[in-house]
Amino acid sequence: MFAQVMDFKGPRTAELLDAADRAGQERLGPIMMAHPKVREDLVALLTLRQPDGTEMTILVMRSAEGLDLVRDLVMSAELLPGEDVALLPGPDQVDRYTVTKMIGSFQPAVDPERANR
Repeated sequence: MFAQVMDFKGPRTAELLDAADRAGQERLGPIMMAHPKVREDLVALLTLRQPDGTEMTILVMRSAEGLDLVRDLVMSAELLPGEDVALLPGPDQVDRYTVTKMIGSFQPAVDPERANR
């Protein structure tokens, strides 16, 4: 297994966070999950956010090729109507790792903010 960690340094404004959330939910997530190889290779996707907007996204895939495929899909995704590229600066740092240990299980996608409403 392989993991990619994308680091988005804060502070980030509510406007930047809203744009990132929309891109993830309405454009990038659907593009990724529509691809059968991504669905097959995906182990987990975690988004961790601090109060100031600092964020880390951790993508765990069964293969390095899966990480490459996700990268290619994300980079080729056309913006949705109303999306502003200036509000989507991308990560400040991207690192890849070999997963050497994993304990536990991951459930289907859950948005904790929506689940608590």
